[in-house]
Amino acid sequence: QVQLVQSGGGLVQPGGSLNLSCVGSGSDLSIYPMTWYRTAPGKQRELVVTITRGFQTLYADPVKGRFTISRDNAKNTLYLQMNNLKAEDTDVYYCKVDPDWGQGTQVTVSS
Repeated sequence: QVQLVQSGGGLVQPGGSLNLSCVGSGSDLSIYPMTWYRTAPGKQRELVVTITRGFQTLYADPVKGRFTISRDNAKNTLYLQMNNLKAEDTDVYYCKVDPDWGQGTQVTVSS
């Protein structure tokens, strides 16, 4: 079982930036795809972006060009750099290394 601990997030004004981190332990994560999801009350959990062990990425259309996923295998860490944030990006963000989830991080974009 993989333990995933998230950090980052918070409150930011529209157009601002935030960076999320997800540190894994209990396994070597370099061999797994890693994914960021987000969800808000009353909404289905939405895939934001995934990165394969070969560093290929797949972004959801709403975040293309604004969000950047990266991974540091030496640190067992996944990152999400979020730029030009919009109000509709307000959600709880989760990292996932199947089948395990991080604890979630609130991102609020508001003026």
